[in-house]
Amino acid sequence: MAIKRRNVLAGGAALWLAAPTILRAQTSAGTTTSAGTVVSHGFATHGDLKYPADAKALEYANPAALKGGEIRLAGRGTFDSLNPFILKGTPAAAVGQIYESLMSSPYDEAATSYGLIAETIEYPKDRAWAVFTLRPQARWHDGKPITADDVVFSFDMLKSKGAPQYAAYWQNVAKAERIDERVVKFTFSGGENVELPQIIGQLTVLPKHWWATRDFEKTSLEIPLGSGPYRVDSFEAGRYITIKRVPDAWAKDVWLNQGRHNFDTMRYDYYRDETVAFEAFKAGEVDYREEYTSRNWAVAYDIPAVKSGLIQRATLKHESTLPMQCLGFNLRRELFKDRRVREAFVNLVDFEWFNKTLSYGLLTRVNSYFFNSELAATGLPSKEELEVLEPLRGQVPDEVFAKEFKLPVTDGSGNNRDGARRAIALFKEAGWEIRNGKMTNKAGQPFSFEMLLGEPRMERFALPFKQWAEKVGVDVRVRTVDPAQYQKRMDDFDYDMTIELFMQSLSPGNEQREFWGSQAAGIKGSRNTIGIADPAVDKLIELVISAPDRKSLIMRTRALDRVLLWHHYVVPQYYSTEFWIAYWNKFGRPEKLAKYQPRGLATWWIDPDKEKALRSATGKS
Repeated sequence: MAIKRRNVLAGGAALWLAAPTILRAQTSAGTTTSAGTVVSHGFATHGDLKYPADAKALEYANPAALKGGEIRLAGRGTFDSLNPFILKGTPAAAVGQIYESLMSSPYDEAATSYGLIAETIEYPKDRAWAVFTLRPQARWHDGKPITADDVVFSFDMLKSKGAPQYAAYWQNVAKAERIDERVVKFTFSGGENVELPQIIGQLTVLPKHWWATRDFEKTSLEIPLGSGPYRVDSFEAGRYITIKRVPDAWAKDVWLNQGRHNFDTMRYDYYRDETVAFEAFKAGEVDYREEYTSRNWAVAYDIPAVKSGLIQRATLKHESTLPMQCLGFNLRRELFKDRRVREAFVNLVDFEWFNKTLSYGLLTRVNSYFFNSELAATGLPSKEELEVLEPLRGQVPDEVFAKEFKLPVTDGSGNNRDGARRAIALFKEAGWEIRNGKMTNKAGQPFSFEMLLGEPRMERFALPFKQWAEKVGVDVRVRTVDPAQYQKRMDDFDYDMTIELFMQSLSPGNEQREFWGSQAAGIKGSRNTIGIADPAVDKLIELVISAPDRKSLIMRTRALDRVLLWHHYVVPQYYSTEFWIAYWNKFGRPEKLAKYQPRGLATWWIDPDKEKALRSATGKS
């Protein structure tokens, strides 16, 4: 019997064709049809797929992992909404786990996705469109099927009424259209943009019938309908939220989910203060903790529970990009529009003293927006990079072409005189001089600004920075506000300077518009909080997006990295090249860790023997 499948042509016509008449070649990427399109269980932006269509499980998951038990985690700050898709409100942790997406990306490949709600993806050689055929078993938690109408609704709603990043990310996704109940087609625009099938595959699918009687743009604490491995069980706004595993979730047997989502219950208790959250972990009220403070990792775990093995600690190596953690300027402020002023602040930082004295030597200075990856610019630009940069000569800093970007290095003594001298000279070039101990411009205005923080732990670097600035007559007012107020002010670009974190993937593309693009600079709530609006940067972003292969993507990304660095849009800080985790010893973990995300909490499970021993040792039931 001939198996039939749908082939959607570029013009939109749909033809039912018998499989034997259209199969042309079978590859790791899928089946090539006689029409020249590819039909596959997955999509790779560059290169081939790792997992075949008959894969049984991810290599870093254990299909034999036990289901059951509870894990307790710490939420930060507060929450007042169960709608994570809009700008308004502060959504609860883990609410995203009640949903599924069209495709899912594993943590051991750089730029691939595999069908989740989608059974297959079809696309032409030029990737001008993509067609997804949905799995027939895909269901909402109320038992109704997930349909193409849900997919179209989700795309239209998120792009038009969701948070600004959706519209920016899907800028070149022109439309979504229902072909039949289980088939949906996305049409792309804007020329070469090879990752579009993958990024639209990341679409979280929402239930059209549930949202039909609700206002998508309003914050809400009504428990939403989902289709994922968990559903919201109970919560108290700002205090806790509990999600429970759905035993008969439709996707539990999909190969991507084997050995994942093993806890019956996940509870997040909210702590407004990081210190209190840490104390709760040590007291056994929180089961798992990721440590971000080097001082804590060095000395704060010297407690009986660690010494006895009741609490386990692990340092995890990984190969993922590390974020650009930095002091971010708001370029909308007149104070920071001059590049020389921004460079002056870079020279004031005494990282070597900070790392040695306050961080126990555990940190690494971040010197790239794509740190810890092959995408980072190093040394002088290569021939291939210069080919990308040459058309922009005169539009980007001259140093880009002939100088290696290096951050200043001090002797670690805490007396950064050379840096202060360079900073004073740069301020003077920009029209600022020290008068009566204050950095002042020709109009007599002092150089004074506020550093906005959303967590007290950020003061650990902010306060030394304030002192470094004061040494050259600059007044920095450090202000720490609660997380909700911080997010509101950041969304409104109502800040002078803040501590920022820009996460990157190993396959940069359309999201770069949201980080650094001119259009995003004018959209409140966008990730371009810095306010970069530079035509040359825009051109480099488009070159990254249109890169035809992995090699050109690397070269174009390095070129973008160089230009961003030499503009001194930020004062780079530091990061750890390892993940630090601690947990109460009641878990089972897979032997193999994911290459790019070794923490892998979604693949852990409760080990009954360990849990019993832990309860016996602690006296807790």
